Amino acid sequence: MIEIKELAVENKKIRGLVAGLPKAPLVALIAPKGYIMCGYLNLETAEKLGQAAAIVRGVDGIEDMLNKKISASTSQAKILGIIEGMSVKEALKKLL
Repeated sequence: MIEIKELAVENKKIRGLVAGLPKAPLVALIAPKGYIMCGYLNLETAEKLGQAAAIVRGVDGIEDMLNKKISASTSQAKILGIIEGMSVKEALKKLL
């Protein structure tokens, strides 16, 4: 099962994605300047690609992710002000 949902943040649209995988879902929030993803994200690869990306751990859906804090982020995300411990909602504003 794959679920794609549009969400509004600061009156701008982002996409939420949930892919039902066998042991745990893959969850991502995709904004114009980058994305926030569950622990499936390989930060090393995102870093090599120069992407603004951040990880949130222990989530099972879009709403759950929105209530969590950032666990780690790439250097491009840090340039935008996205740091460990920041709320996902605040981080999304920086990715608009």
